Amino acid sequence: MDKWYKLPDFIRFLIIGGVNAAISYVIFVIAILIFGKGQYQLCVALQWILSSVPSYLNQKFFVFCTKGNYVKEYLKCCSTWIVSYFLNVIFIEVFVRYLIKEVFLAQLLAIFTVSLVTYVLFKVFAFKK
Repeated sequence: MDKWYKLPDFIRFLIIGGVNAAISYVIFVIAILIFGKGQYQLCVALQWILSSVPSYLNQKFFVFCTKGNYVKEYLKCCSTWIVSYFLNVIFIEVFVRYLIKEVFLAQLLAIFTVSLVTYVLFKVFAFKK
């Protein structure tokens, strides 16, 4: 485990972020299957809500390795996710309406794009040491 923590936090973020993105995407796909492709914005909201706690814990313990401040950091993460969520909503809407038209691929691209912004916000705000 020592080798893990010697990796730069950006590399750890890419790996853990990939796991978090996979969890989020599975939630999105399941929600689409339940509610239908026409409800993709609802499915994005569900995805963000249901994946917040596992994502927070993964970021806290495996990426930024902070101690204590659970409530404060979680609330800061929620603030970060609000920004990320609205960016996700905008990206998927643009992708679905004008570029890709396929919600599954559009959401994959939106998650990737928003992840870069999320990393910066986590590093300089939510998990700032």
